[in-house]
Amino acid sequence: MVAISQSGETADTLAVLRKFKESFATHARRIGNRNKNNAGSQTNGGLALGIVNVIGSTIARETDAGIYNHAGPEIGVASTKAFTSQLIVLALLALFLGRQRGKISKTEGKIIAEEIIKIPEFVRQILKQEDKIKQIAKEYKDYKNFLYIGRKYNFPVACEGALKLKEISYIHAEGYGAGEMKHGAIAMIDENFPTVAIAPLDSVYEKMVSNMEEIRARRGKIIAVTTEGNERIKDIAENWLYIPKTLECLTSALSVIPLQLLAYNIGVMRGYDVDKPRNLAKSVTVE
Repeated sequence: MVAISQSGETADTLAVLRKFKESFATHARRIGNRNKNNAGSQTNGGLALGIVNVIGSTIARETDAGIYNHAGPEIGVASTKAFTSQLIVLALLALFLGRQRGKISKTEGKIIAEEIIKIPEFVRQILKQEDKIKQIAKEYKDYKNFLYIGRKYNFPVACEGALKLKEISYIHAEGYGAGEMKHGAIAMIDENFPTVAIAPLDSVYEKMVSNMEEIRARRGKIIAVTTEGNERIKDIAENWLYIPKTLECLTSALSVIPLQLLAYNIGVMRGYDVDKPRNLAKSVTVE
């Protein structure tokens, strides 16, 4: 199992980690008793890995091995750089395991690794859109509800974008798998319920276009996050933000950046302390 926690102290994650280890220990005792007369018997326990940002934290100590984010102290309660670095750590872990298991060739692995190295420069390019992000934030800061949609690698990003808006601007938002939109969420769409659509030029882009056209048909406004050079998006969305072209499996590490900045600017414009949102704690140490 892989336990992911910025602080390394998150109570529910720690509880699952301990339950995992306890379950394997109990299983090992049962197998050991059953095979106590077999001198050559051997029992393997489950491997617990940690992905944490705080060195020496409880989860870091209680896992068998793991990876530190090394993102530096996360001052804001609503973690941003920790989330982004977690995506990169997971990509690196997947790349490592893919190479170890022979599922990714040396050539493919090199392409992915070289693209990961470019991510910081890509992020700097996204940050240059700060003025446009502020303009969009000003336009949408007074709306009371948002829908965030994405597919495949960017479905979790839709959830993260919605969470950030809720945390630091106190606006209700839902992150939704775009393929599930017509099962309920689309009933909420009208001119007062804007949608943030994560739609890079990838293998599911045409499906995202279909979703956005459904929203437009119901007079919903759309803020799209898409790949540089996509001029078609201007005929679909009211507002758009670009991310540099990268491998599909790495788009989430880029598409999340404008969503974090949008939430930040809306929160600031609404007059809130975005580093210390009300009712939230830096580390959730109780269940």
